[in-house]
Amino acid sequence: MTSKADYTEQEWVRLRRAPFVAGLAISIADPGGPIELAKETIATLRATSTPPSQEELLVAVSQEIASMVNQKQNPMAGFKPDSSALAGKMILDELTGVNEILTAKATPEEADAFRRWLLAAAQASADGAKEGGFLGFGAELVSQGEQRMLGELRVALGTPEG
Repeated sequence: MTSKADYTEQEWVRLRRAPFVAGLAISIADPGGPIELAKETIATLRATSTPPSQEELLVAVSQEIASMVNQKQNPMAGFKPDSSALAGKMILDELTGVNEILTAKATPEEADAFRRWLLAAAQASADGAKEGGFLGFGAELVSQGEQRMLGELRVALGTPEG
């Protein structure tokens, strides 16, 4: 079991913002309007509020996120991908770095649970708003761009397809 004390301050910040970075990856994969972005962000926030397991690392990060949100602090502070086409690469690089931290410091069980949590946050974002269509007709729940990004996130996190 690892705890916050096992990570440097910078590593902890990266772990804490990782679920939101994963959700942001989906939002930029197929950008919609402000309503879609808000729905995807809310879905990501909901997914982070209940970790899928009681691994100490997941619980600690989830609780810290909840505390920050309650204090109206931004868990994504310090991470601003540029608005160009490179944003997706920056996000994937960030999550690859998070995966490296997990591999180096977390137990295998914690690392696996954390990766699944990040993918669940990304999936929640993808499911959070329909994309495309006109007035809701013909819209897709998860667009091809979002599906492609989910696949790229799995690669960045070293997780099998699923």
